[in-house]
Amino acid sequence: MKTQIDIRHLAFGLSFLLLLVTAPLSLQAMPETIEGTGPNPTSEQLLTELPATAGDPAAVFTYQLEGRPDPFSPFISEKATSNINMDEIVDTGEALTGMQLFEPGQLTLVAIIFEDKAELAMVEDAAGQGYTLRPGMKIGKKGIITTIDPNQVNIEETSVTRAGKQLTNKIVMLLKKEGEE
Repeated sequence: MKTQIDIRHLAFGLSFLLLLVTAPLSLQAMPETIEGTGPNPTSEQLLTELPATAGDPAAVFTYQLEGRPDPFSPFISEKATSNINMDEIVDTGEALTGMQLFEPGQLTLVAIIFEDKAELAMVEDAAGQGYTLRPGMKIGKKGIITTIDPNQVNIEETSVTRAGKQLTNKIVMLLKKEGEE
């Protein structure tokens, strides 16, 4: 193991020594870049003796379009945007609370109560937990309870498409009589 480390150090030292010896030779072998200036011209000499094409920007640089994308083409093409379905219903992203956590199909209407001008409906979820409904209350993701009748609860669901068109769907929860399922 020790001999391998010594050989590596020896190889590094020899390559460094070779670099030191050949560097001055390569500098002397370089041809003079500008006539009469020697191997290291000053910046003033370089500026005064520019090539004839330096004043013409087209001669200095040309853009090769072949095999390269067009830098001025838009990132989003019409082909990509045409795949969007404008009749797709958009989710509002609103946080759901209370009865909005239940869709009307998940609930069973068990009672309707009319007291003075107050209309109440009682529903149960699949676990048997009871809840009360009132007109104007939100239910499900998009529903609002419009009216409570003696034997049914009317719900109106409003959805909005990508195009901004409003779609309404009416749902009726029927009160089942005893013995009906």
